[in-house]
Amino acid sequence: MHAEDSSGSVSFEAGLAHHRAGRLPQAEAIYRRILASEPDHAESIFLLGIASLQVGHHDRALDLFIRAVKLQPRNSFYHSSMAAALHGLGRRGEAVASYREALLHKPDNLDVHIQLGILLGECGDVAGEEAHYRLALRYAPDHVDARFKLANLLAGRKRLDDAISEFRQVLQHRPNFAAAHLHLGAVLFDLTAFEECERCYREALRLDPTYAEAYCNLGGLLIKLGRLDEAEVNLREACRLNSCFPEALNNLSDLLRLRGRPEEAEACCREALRLKPDDVQAQLTLGNALRESGRFQEAESCYRAALDHNPAWPKALNNLGTLLVDLGRPDDAIRSLRMAVSQRPDYPDAHFNLGVALLLAGQFDEGWREYEWRWKQDRKKSQLRGFRQPLWSGGDIGDRVLLVHAEQGLGDTLQFCRFVPAIAAGRRIVLEVQRPLVPLLAGLPGIEGIVALGDPLPSFDLYCPLLSLPRVLGTTLETIPQQASYLRADPQRVAAWRQRVRQLNGLRVGLVWAGNQAMSGDRRRSIPLDRFSELADLPGVSFVSLQKGPAAGQSPPPGLSLHDWTDDLHDFGETAALIEALDLVISVDTAVVHLAGALGRPVWLLNRFDRCWRWLLNRDDSPWYPTLRQFRQPQPGDWLSVLKDVRAELEKYELSNIARS
Repeated sequence: MHAEDSSGSVSFEAGLAHHRAGRLPQAEAIYRRILASEPDHAESIFLLGIASLQVGHHDRALDLFIRAVKLQPRNSFYHSSMAAALHGLGRRGEAVASYREALLHKPDNLDVHIQLGILLGECGDVAGEEAHYRLALRYAPDHVDARFKLANLLAGRKRLDDAISEFRQVLQHRPNFAAAHLHLGAVLFDLTAFEECERCYREALRLDPTYAEAYCNLGGLLIKLGRLDEAEVNLREACRLNSCFPEALNNLSDLLRLRGRPEEAEACCREALRLKPDDVQAQLTLGNALRESGRFQEAESCYRAALDHNPAWPKALNNLGTLLVDLGRPDDAIRSLRMAVSQRPDYPDAHFNLGVALLLAGQFDEGWREYEWRWKQDRKKSQLRGFRQPLWSGGDIGDRVLLVHAEQGLGDTLQFCRFVPAIAAGRRIVLEVQRPLVPLLAGLPGIEGIVALGDPLPSFDLYCPLLSLPRVLGTTLETIPQQASYLRADPQRVAAWRQRVRQLNGLRVGLVWAGNQAMSGDRRRSIPLDRFSELADLPGVSFVSLQKGPAAGQSPPPGLSLHDWTDDLHDFGETAALIEALDLVISVDTAVVHLAGALGRPVWLLNRFDRCWRWLLNRDDSPWYPTLRQFRQPQPGDWLSVLKDVRAELEKYELSNIARS
C-alpha cells in the first residue's frame, strides 16, 4: 500500500516529503485530499499557502494563511508567512503588523527579526531595521546572515567604523565568505584605505574566481590608484563573466575616458543604459565621455537627466558645474557648484571647481579661497609634501626662511613665478621648481636660492605653494602684476640663436601644436600638425618648431616649411633664448605660451572652445600677459576657423612689419 492511501497523518508526512523534495504538484494534491476530509487541518492549509508563495501566487497564499491564522492565532510561523505574502503584494504596512504579531508569539524567531528588518528598511525606517538585526543577534550572536545585513546597513548609513567591526566579526565566523570580503573592501575604499581594500577584493576573488562584482570593484580601485592597465583587465573580466552588468560597464567607460578613448567609453555607457535605462550613474558617466569628446551640449543633457532623478545629487551638480565652465557660463556654473557644496559641505572637488568658476568670472577674492580646496582632492593627495613646518599665510617672517615650491605644470610655474619678486623683497626666499626651469628662474630678483624639484631641500622655516601666492597677496583681476616681462633669457644664448635664425627669410614664427598627451583634455587643446595646411605657402613667413615630446615627430602638411632645431633645446632657458630671437610665437595652450608671455614676446594663443579659467571670458587679450593675443574656437573642435583667422592676421602682421622697415 502507498503512503498516500494510508491514514491522514501518514498522508500528510508523504505530502511533506514531496514538498521538501520540490515536487509541489504531488504535495498539493495530498494536502487537498486531506482537506477534503478534514477542512480545518491547519498545517495542510498552511503548507498549501507556502506552495502558492513559492510559485509567486501571493494572493492565493494570503487567503490560505488567513485561514490558518484563524485556526491557530498564536502560531508565529503562520503570522510571519502571512506577512511574507502581504509583502509580496506590496501591502507593507499590513506585513509589518503581521511580523510584529509573529514576534509576540515567538520573540526569539530569528528569521522574523531579519525579514522585519529588511521590510522596515524598505519603508525607510532604518532605525527599526537596525534594531531588529540587533535583536536577532541578541538571541544568536553567531548568526552570520543577521550580522552581515547589519554591517551592510551601517555601511549604507556611513557609520564606517562600526560597519568594519561587524564585517570583521562576520569573517571571524565565516572566513570563506567572499561577499563579506568584498563589502568590507568597499567600506575601506570609502575610507581611502586602498591597500587593505585591495587585499579584501583579491581575497574575495581567491575564494570565488568567478565573482564578477569583485572584478568590477577591484577595477574601480585600480582606476583610483592610476593602475589603468590592470584596471582594464579586471573590468573586462567582470563584463565577460556578466554580460549584463551596468556597474562594470560604467567603470570600464570611466577608464576608457581616462585613457583618451571617449568613443569606446560612450559605447560602454550606452550599453549600460540599454540594460538599465534608469541608471543615473550611467547617465553621469555618459556625460563625462561626451564632455571628453567635446560634445558639450549632449553632455549637459546627460547631467540634467541624472539631476531629474535626484536634483540634489552633489556629484551630478559638480559635473554639471564644470561643464558649464567649459561652455563659458560661469554664473550658471557657480549656482550649480554652490548647490553641490550646500548638499555636501566637505566635497573637495565641488569647492575646487567653484574656485575655478569664480576665477573664470573674475571673482578672484573668493575664487582663490575656494581654489585652496585642491589640496583635499584625491588626485592631489599624492602631491602633499607633508612638511612639518607651518604654512605661510602672509606677513613678515623676520629672519626665517620661506620655501616657495612649484606644485602643478611647467606653465603654471612660469605664470605664477611673477609673484616671487614681490614677496622676496625683505624676506629670505628659497624657490623650488621643476628641473628644466631652474636655469631660467635662477635670475628672479630677491630669491636667496633655487633648487630643482627632487633635490635635497635646504633648511627652511615656513612654506607656501606657488599657486597659493595670489590668495596670500589678495590678488584681484585689477592687481595682477602686468610688467611687460618678468623673465629674461641669457643674452649670450639669445645672441647665438639670433645668428642662427638670421638665415630665415621674412617673419620668423615659432610654432607649437600639441601639449602633454597625459593631461586631461589634451585631445581638445592639441592640433595635429597636418591640420596646419591653412598656414602653408604663406609668403614672407618662416616657421620654427618649438614642439617637444612625441608630437614633435609629426610631419608638416605640404607647403608648410618648418625649421626644426628642437634637439638643441635642452631646457627652458635655451627655449627662452630661441623665443627671444623670433618675431612671434604661435602655440596651443602649453607652457610655451606662458614662457613667451613672461619674456614679453608677441604670442598668439590657439585656444580651444572650452574654458581655462586663466584666459577669462569674451576677450582676445590677457591681463596676465600684455603681449598675448587669443584666437579661440567659435565652436568645439573648430580649428579651421581659428587657423583661417591666424592666416589673415599673419598676412597683416607681415605687411605691417614691411611698412615699419
